[in-house]
Amino acid sequence: MSNNDRAWVATRKGLVELRRRGGAWAIERTSFLGDPVTMVLPPSPHEGGAFMLAALNLGHFGVKLHASDDAGATWREVGTPTYPEQPKEGEGAKGPPWKLDLLWSLERVGTALWAGTAPGGLFRSSDRGASWQLVRSLWDKPERLEWMGGGYPVPGIHSICPHPRRDGEVLLGISCGGAWVTRDGGETWQVQAKGMRADFLPPEQAGHENTQDPHCIVRSPTKPEVLWCQHHCGIWKSSDNAASWQQLTAPVSSFGFAVAVHPADHDTAWFVPAVKDEKRVPVDGALVVNRTRDGGKTFDTLRAGLPQKDCYDLVYRHGLAVAGDGRTLLMGSTTGNLWASGDGGERWAQVSAHLPPIAAVRFG
Repeated sequence: MSNNDRAWVATRKGLVELRRRGGAWAIERTSFLGDPVTMVLPPSPHEGGAFMLAALNLGHFGVKLHASDDAGATWREVGTPTYPEQPKEGEGAKGPPWKLDLLWSLERVGTALWAGTAPGGLFRSSDRGASWQLVRSLWDKPERLEWMGGGYPVPGIHSICPHPRRDGEVLLGISCGGAWVTRDGGETWQVQAKGMRADFLPPEQAGHENTQDPHCIVRSPTKPEVLWCQHHCGIWKSSDNAASWQQLTAPVSSFGFAVAVHPADHDTAWFVPAVKDEKRVPVDGALVVNRTRDGGKTFDTLRAGLPQKDCYDLVYRHGLAVAGDGRTLLMGSTTGNLWASGDGGERWAQVSAHLPPIAAVRFG
């Protein structure tokens, strides 16, 4: 079975594994039934295709991290990123509490695992999640104290984008803290959000790089200098490895959370538009997907198979994923609906209408 035929859906009531057989998707198993799963790191063929992680947010019992060595058949609890004790005086006493609220992103970076969290700390593990170390070079930067909460009360790292051809180079997307880049494995960092604009700030502050609110950033695997960003205030693209960002205009709405990029075509990307700010529902009650195939010059609005009346589904920043074949997509919503497309988004079929609210979708 190829990686195009296997996926995981992180929901408020468990981790759902999907398999595609004969062209149809079906639920294979559910792990952590009843527990909120906020993120999953799927197996990688470079590690034998079996090791994976799942992040749980258990409320009163805190954030937990579990690992599987058999592609999700069984699980064991591993180390959870833990903040050091917060200083009572000085710069460290400022800003949000040094307490793990949410494990928001998980990625492989070389031989290490990286985890992005709210309140904005980046953690790294070199022992497959048994232990985690806070990346103090980012956490201790004075600019961090300017970061703000977006949808959450505290800032958070939701996007981790390694450069596939340059060891040690990684871009982070932070709400609300802009885009930060390291080129030496996390020893030093610099903000690179030039060109983004936060319209919710006073005009003289709207272009401040360190308070931008990118909702999600993805990097093209085949042309890594191309990055796509779904921002709170629109869609941006960088063609120069985040040195600058250019705003694009999409039909229906340029607000949304999710963005996915084609694994082999840097000019093709998908977005899910919505009404912004206090409403956050599909425009005119119709769920659609915007797709560009020419680098953002034009967009197609794809509707076939998606609800076009009285729809309230919102797709979170990790709720849209494209498989390695570039044709297979999965999209999950806060209403618990899950759709699949096998032709690049031209047509969609409902996989389930009865799942819990969906936080993330990822292919194996």
